[in-house]
Amino acid sequence: MAPTAEGSSDALWADFPRGPLDAYRARASFSWKDLQLFLEGEELIRFRNTIFSALENDPLFARSRGADLSLEKYRKLNFLRCKRVFEHGFFSMEDLAGNPLRVLTVIHCLGMYDWSLATKCVLHMMVFGSAIYNSGSERHLKYIEKIFNLEIFGCFALTEVSHGSNTKAIRTTAHYDPATQEFIIHSPDFEAAKFWVGNMGKTATHAVVFAQLYTPGGQCHGLHSFMVQIRDPKTLLPMPGVMVGDMGRKVGQNGLDNGFAMFHKVRIPRQDLLNRTGDVTPEGTYITPFKDVRQRFGASLGSLSSGRISIVSMSVVNLKLAVAIALRFSATRRQFGPTDEEEIPVLEYQLQQWRLLPYLAAAYALDHFSKTLFLDLMELQRGLLARDRSARQAELGREIHALASAGKPLASWTAQQGIQECREACGGHGYLAINRLGDLRDDNDPNCTYEGDNNVLLQQTSSYLLGLLEQRHQDGTRFESPLRTVDFLEAYPSILGQKFRGSCSADWLDSTAPLAAYKWLVCYLLRESYQKFNQEKRSGSGDFEARSNSQVYHCRSLALAFMELTVVRRFHEFTHGPGVPPPLRPVLGRLSALYALWSLSQHLALLYRGGYLAGEQAGKSVEQAVLDLCAQLKDDAVALVDVIAPPDFVLDSPIGRADGELYKNLWSAILQEGKALQRPSWWPEFSVNKPEVGRLKSKL
Repeated sequence: MAPTAEGSSDALWADFPRGPLDAYRARASFSWKDLQLFLEGEELIRFRNTIFSALENDPLFARSRGADLSLEKYRKLNFLRCKRVFEHGFFSMEDLAGNPLRVLTVIHCLGMYDWSLATKCVLHMMVFGSAIYNSGSERHLKYIEKIFNLEIFGCFALTEVSHGSNTKAIRTTAHYDPATQEFIIHSPDFEAAKFWVGNMGKTATHAVVFAQLYTPGGQCHGLHSFMVQIRDPKTLLPMPGVMVGDMGRKVGQNGLDNGFAMFHKVRIPRQDLLNRTGDVTPEGTYITPFKDVRQRFGASLGSLSSGRISIVSMSVVNLKLAVAIALRFSATRRQFGPTDEEEIPVLEYQLQQWRLLPYLAAAYALDHFSKTLFLDLMELQRGLLARDRSARQAELGREIHALASAGKPLASWTAQQGIQECREACGGHGYLAINRLGDLRDDNDPNCTYEGDNNVLLQQTSSYLLGLLEQRHQDGTRFESPLRTVDFLEAYPSILGQKFRGSCSADWLDSTAPLAAYKWLVCYLLRESYQKFNQEKRSGSGDFEARSNSQVYHCRSLALAFMELTVVRRFHEFTHGPGVPPPLRPVLGRLSALYALWSLSQHLALLYRGGYLAGEQAGKSVEQAVLDLCAQLKDDAVALVDVIAPPDFVLDSPIGRADGELYKNLWSAILQEGKALQRPSWWPEFSVNKPEVGRLKSKL
């Protein structure tokens, strides 16, 4: 039996202030404290509270909006805050190795406060640091301590001006010189400049640089990673041969200094090649433990799965913040009513429920998925460090790559659409910058493109699935994978013969119904995509062109449907598991069903086209089931938000504060903006040439 809030220390939670949200909190069918305890556990809740308390009580973290600061001041402040985070000791090597959920908690907490801060910390420690730890060897461990005590500050330099997604075409070179036992890092022209590199603009002293490795004789061994010093840590001046700079203001996350770098024959020691996947002897001979070049290339870019999985978490955090603000607003904003004398909260309207509650369910479902995928990644990395060369380890890497490649698009697009819906659902107040929804939208936007454009990434997942089907046709290989995400495809032919036999919304509320529909949908799209690819081949297209012409309406849809099924199934198994406390089962079951049916409803055309659904009533019953679940979850919405929302200081939205004093908080925030009541500094210009204006009017 899981612990309950009543059995835990009251210090875990501070009581919410009394206010207009009390009515909805009193209607909740469950204890929000019990649900938070079940989802996170007492240790992580205490750790999170410690982080939030440290931020709120440290003057360095006093709220100041990035838009109100100059770019230089914002980036300085963000670096100082990053430095303070490490001084607080929130990140540790022990947690990275043995307690990854604590690391994820730190990232979530910092991201809820400001993604410029969180991303800066993550890029330095997890992306730069993990690249060294996972791609290097014993000779590189000396850098790890320097990373944690900030003796050096790092970045991850893969993409270039002319190449991002096509990593194999990266043009920076690393030629080995056996006479000096050094690599010569060189940018052949400005199109090969490292570009969009977070932390590189102003603060990074070292970079993990990806370059094409050449040995004497001119043989190229493909892309490898190197540790390269780009600035002097004492002066922050560029190292000889390095041109490094800042890219300037972006749409969002302007506290993060994205930059560029060019290298003019920069020499680094042979030992600074990160050599886990390939090495060069002092004499210049290339050696690698991988017989297959594709395996070595995949292993060398393994850190990209880490980055993509981090973006899944980042997107989920943004969605949580947006729905917290919008639902608290909706529970206190009163407009219209059955009579002129009575106004009701806009949350009581079915339209508002339908707009917002599916995104609340998505926040819960995707949050569970992101945490489990992060733990899967940790399993993979432990195998890499243990030099596991088994077939299962290789297959696990392929499966996680496929999940990360579709998980990032699904999570970032869901957050993008959800934040916009939340902004609009808050009316004009949602457009006011102090209510934060605009910042959330801008800060989330790059999640859709960096670490791989979403539409391009989906091709990785569909190729993985099509490859499994091709193997099945060739030699009868079973559909199975270490994480069991594709095992259901073993029944591929029989699943395609199934049809939905229900006739009302209650038939969809059976927990197995949306899962069965999704399995059919994935099988159908897999067959259609496979046939489309082969049709293109028969018409004379080469593999490249055939793949390209099979994306729209086929492979792209396949990857998204497979990803949605994976999220739905993992959340369903979690919410219906034996460890769920009985008082929490109904609300968790409704969240699971709402996310599944809302997501599935976006594929109704395909379900009809393929014959899984027939008749007008089948589609109507899906829509009615979604509306029924929204109505059932409406009274629980505020309590569900209380589970996932951070303290008011971190949420930083007057219309989303926990007391629900919507208008009081909004009015106070506007008056405290500083210049709300001041006349404009340009007031003398208002009266200039007034006589001329008068004469013009008289002529008219």
